[in-house]
Amino acid sequence: MQLDHITTPFGRRTMTYAMLADQIMAAEIDDDASVDKWKIYQALCEARPRLGITDRALAVLSALISFYPKSELAAGDSLVVFPSNAQLSRRANGMAEQTIRRHLAVLVSSGLLIRKDSANGKRFARRSRAGEIDEAFGFSLKPLLARAEEIAQLAAEVEAERLHMRRMKERLTICRRDVLKLIETALEEGAAGDWLAVQDEYRAIFAGYPRKPTLEMTTAALEAIEFLRENILNQLDIQIKSTKSSGNAHENERHKQNSKPDSSIESELRLEKKRGVDCDPVNHNDVEPETMDMKSTASGVGQGAAIGQSRGQADNLAGFARHPFPLGMVLSACREISDYGPGGVISSWRDLMGAAVVVRSMLGVSPSAYEEACAILGPENAATVIACILERAGHINTAGGYLRDLTSRAERGEFSLGPMLMAQIRANGTGERRAG
Repeated sequence: MQLDHITTPFGRRTMTYAMLADQIMAAEIDDDASVDKWKIYQALCEARPRLGITDRALAVLSALISFYPKSELAAGDSLVVFPSNAQLSRRANGMAEQTIRRHLAVLVSSGLLIRKDSANGKRFARRSRAGEIDEAFGFSLKPLLARAEEIAQLAAEVEAERLHMRRMKERLTICRRDVLKLIETALEEGAAGDWLAVQDEYRAIFAGYPRKPTLEMTTAALEAIEFLRENILNQLDIQIKSTKSSGNAHENERHKQNSKPDSSIESELRLEKKRGVDCDPVNHNDVEPETMDMKSTASGVGQGAAIGQSRGQADNLAGFARHPFPLGMVLSACREISDYGPGGVISSWRDLMGAAVVVRSMLGVSPSAYEEACAILGPENAATVIACILERAGHINTAGGYLRDLTSRAERGEFSLGPMLMAQIRANGTGERRAG
């Protein structure tokens, strides 16, 4: 290995061990090595984050490379360019000469250039009589040729990381969309669970997420949001299967009841008919409370008789605890719940169940208490109970305990929703319903 080309910098510039190592490495280039100068520059642009150089420094390097007359950097050539700072400034889009000197120092310290200073520090070339360059002083581009394989490898790694980051961001975007849509669906469908708390957990994951995150930040956020999505899907899957199972069991129970003409329910209905009370539960579900009161008044029945008739209707409704009551009847009894519907209006059972989830959290009812009520009473009736509790919130010390008590009584057959609704309707009078 020949080391006769090792040079030291001019003036006050110091010689470092790294600069010496760069010159030794440049001297070890294979004689047949060559590389396209602009391809290696493009690879440098890709590998810039790994090399710790700025885009302004690369602009200066591009100007330097443009002064090399050949398209390829070959080991057999001197590879020295010697433009003045004024010439570099013109090719670097008018960059200030002081700035150019600073970026040249960065390129040298990064091992991408080697200074080959003359005795007086000037940049020039000595030419033969034939016009060929015998010796030149300026900046050698040999480090680009010596490090071509390393730079290409770094560029490939950076490109792979960029592609990986893009895919991670795509997965994160899709997962965020899934979580938000699933929470929205759960709220609209009135699914059991503390979905407002799930929303808070989603916000917490991205509370400190920057606009330009690192790969590590993106990976951590993706793992957290995927875990949250998995939990949401598991919870909704359990509820969907439970709903299907409950529906099948309910259909079987109805079939069993209808196959027994002498069932206790039908016997009770016949007994009530003998007492002179119309006991058809389906018809009474379809009749609005205001209509019943008007009929009672028109027939000349006194106030006591009307109240007795309402109690009879409530008793008939009690036998169908898991069947939802007409939405208009529920909204006549529970007027305040409409304020929590979409746009302050409730026009469907979905709206009511979504509003009940919001009210449940506001009243301090735990998710487990509400979930148990949905399982025992049915989701529509559980939402109706929440609406009734909201009406009497000022008279109830603990809404969660009250709901658990009603649920346990309903499970024992000691509570039905009909009397509660009728009592609330009588307390409200005939006021206007706010069903959409």
